[in-house]
Amino acid sequence: METLATLTADEAMTSALARMLAAQLRPGQMILLDGPVGAGKTHFARAFIQARQGDYAEDVPSPTFTLVQTYADPMGTEIWHADLYRLGDMSELDELGLDEAMTEAITLIEWPDRMGRAPEDALWLRLANDGPDLRAISLHGRAEDWPDLARAVERAQFVNQAGWGDARVIPLAGDASARRYFRLVRGDETAVLMDDAPPGSIAAYLAMTGWLRERGFLAPEVLAEDAAAGLLLMQDLGDDLVARVLERAPDMAEPIYARITDLLVDLHRHQPPAVMSLDGPELARQVGMFADWYPEAVGMDPAPALAIAGIIEDLHAELCADLPPVLSLRDFHAENLIWRGEAPLGLLDFQDAVACHPAYDLVSALQDARRDVDPAIEAAMIRRYLDATGLNANRFAAAYALLGAQRNLRIMGIFARLALRDGKTRYLAFMPRVWAYVLRDLAHPALAPLAAIVKSFPAPTPEITDRIAARCQTPVR
Repeated sequence: METLATLTADEAMTSALARMLAAQLRPGQMILLDGPVGAGKTHFARAFIQARQGDYAEDVPSPTFTLVQTYADPMGTEIWHADLYRLGDMSELDELGLDEAMTEAITLIEWPDRMGRAPEDALWLRLANDGPDLRAISLHGRAEDWPDLARAVERAQFVNQAGWGDARVIPLAGDASARRYFRLVRGDETAVLMDDAPPGSIAAYLAMTGWLRERGFLAPEVLAEDAAAGLLLMQDLGDDLVARVLERAPDMAEPIYARITDLLVDLHRHQPPAVMSLDGPELARQVGMFADWYPEAVGMDPAPALAIAGIIEDLHAELCADLPPVLSLRDFHAENLIWRGEAPLGLLDFQDAVACHPAYDLVSALQDARRDVDPAIEAAMIRRYLDATGLNANRFAAAYALLGAQRNLRIMGIFARLALRDGKTRYLAFMPRVWAYVLRDLAHPALAPLAAIVKSFPAPTPEITDRIAARCQTPVR
C-alpha cells in the first residue's frame, strides 16, 4: 500500500477534498476513514454524501449506534456509511450486508480496523489532529486502483484556495484531449474548473482569453489560475452548447450558422496575435496522422498515403498563399460554442488557436464530424462569408475544398488512433460522415492529384469500423 497524497487541512479543506472525491467515485469503491475520535471522519463522510446527493441532500448523522446508514444519490448510486466503533462481533458485518454493499455501492467506513482484513483495493484516508482546527490527512492505497487520487487532491486544494471549496463538483463531458472539466455549484452560482494534466495549454489559453476578451469576443472570464499546475477556474457560460440547441431545435440551424459565420467575419477583421502558423508545411505535417493510422486500421499498405503530405503542401502554395493569414480558433464547431440567445456566442477550447487561411474555421464549423450540416446551409454560409469579405469566390472555393480535405483526413487518422491506441471506440461512429466530407472536398477539380491517392483507400463501412473496434483490447466508450 502506497502513500498517494498528504496534506494539512482545516475543516473547509477537509470538506473540499470530500466533495472532489465524491465527484469521481463509482459503485464498488471504498474509502476507509481512519483516525481518533474528533479527527473529522464523520465530517468528511457528511460532506461526501451530501455532495453526491446535490439538491436532494439529507441530514447525515453519525451511524455510531445504528452502525450503518444508507443513502441514494440522484443517479441511483447507493452510498453506505458505516461506523464500526461499536461492532460487537465480526459476524455482524454479514448481518449488516456490508460485504455485498462493497461490490455494489460506494462505501465509507469509519473505524475500519474493527472489520479485520480490509479489501486490497480500498482507499485509506487517515486523519490526525495537527494543531488547533487543523488535521493531517494522508491517503493510502494501490496506485493502479486510484490513478487520479493525487490529482484530485491538487484540484481540491486549488478550488478551496480560490474560494470555491464549499461548491459541489460535477464532472462535465470531456473531449478527445487529456483535459478534464468540472462544474462547481453553490446555490445559484456556478463556475467551471479546467484540469489540464499534464500541464501544457493553460498559458496559451490565458493569452488567447485575454486577446479575445479585449476585442469583445465572449471567452470565459478567468476567476482563478495556477498555470504551473495546469488548473484554471473560469466563468460558466452555461449548458446551451450550439450542438444541443441544434439537436432540440433543428429549425434554428440556418440562423445559428449565420451567427457563427458572422462571428468569423468579425474575428477575421483583426490582425492575428503571435500564434503558430498553420501554413503549407504544417498542414502537411499534421495530415501525416492519416498515413500513420488509417491504412493500418483498414488493413492496407500505408505507402501510397505517404505522398498525401507533399501534395497538400504543394496545393496550399498554389491555392491558399495569396491571402494573409487570419486567426483560427481551430476546434471551431458546435461542441465548442455556447448559444446565449441574442447575446454573443460563447467560445470554448480555443487554446490551440493558429494563424491560417480564412476558410479553415468555416470548414471546421460547416463540416462537423459529430453532426450533419445541410449542404444547402453550407453553401449559403460560404456565400454569406464571401459577401461580407469580398473575397474571390472561385479562389475561396478551391482553398475551402483543400483545407476541408486536409482537416478531415487528419480527423480520420485521429479517430483511428483513438480507437487502436487508446481504446476510445465511440469515435468510430463519426468516421462515415467525415469520409463523406473528404469525398465532397475531393470533388473539386483542383484537388484531382490528391483524390487519386485518397480514393485508393476503402471507405469506413460498418464492417470495417466493427473490425477496428474488435481489435481494441480494452475499449473505452
